[in-house]
Amino acid sequence: MSGHSKWSSIKHQKGVADQRRSNLFTKIANMISVAARSGGDPSMNFQLRLAIDKAKAANMPKDRIERAIKRGMGELGGAQIEESLYEIYGPSGTAILVEAITDNKNRASAEIKATLNKFGGKLAGSGAVSYLFERKGEIRIKNQELRIKNNENTDEKIEEEIINSGAEDYQTIDNGFLVYCAPNELSNVKNNLQSANLKIESAELIFKPKTTVELSDEESAKVIKLLEALDGLDDVSSVSSNLG
Repeated sequence: MSGHSKWSSIKHQKGVADQRRSNLFTKIANMISVAARSGGDPSMNFQLRLAIDKAKAANMPKDRIERAIKRGMGELGGAQIEESLYEIYGPSGTAILVEAITDNKNRASAEIKATLNKFGGKLAGSGAVSYLFERKGEIRIKNQELRIKNNENTDEKIEEEIINSGAEDYQTIDNGFLVYCAPNELSNVKNNLQSANLKIESAELIFKPKTTVELSDEESAKVIKLLEALDGLDDVSSVSSNLG
């Protein structure tokens, strides 16, 4: 089993609060539109299905989901949505990857640079940071309810089902597990876990750090402030860090 970054835990803990943020629907709509470029049928487009699942979990209105799909398929016109990846040196030698989805790349870049200037980060050259991460599918399993319903489903039994699902790696967390797999296996592994009656809390593609950096509480706090500020930008869809 491998470790995961502290930022990964913080992002999940922020999930409920994020649902109240005014910019959450905009972020998710952009994700849906980008995914819909590969087809508007979620049964045939797993990335679109993941984005729609996230929208439903955030109680995003159905009409807004449908509008985002149509926009991605070019049926509504308007400004073109672009994806960008920013490689960043954070405080105390940390590495950060920021994924942005925006209809105004200049605005997104300006806001990211302003945030870095304020919180002590700086842009890195292409490839300077990304090699420290690898693209993975991440599935979060919630197991408390399952143990209540069926006492035979111990952690050991759940771990056995994870191993049999085709996952590459997993890790125990509070009240569940984080399961990692190859990006192109995310759909299959998710389906296998669901077939084993495991409760899937979330499933998404992430940039997972190959190793993590351990910092003091004071140093970690500075990095976390930067990560939270970046994550709060309207055009930013994902923030990854190797903070241990």
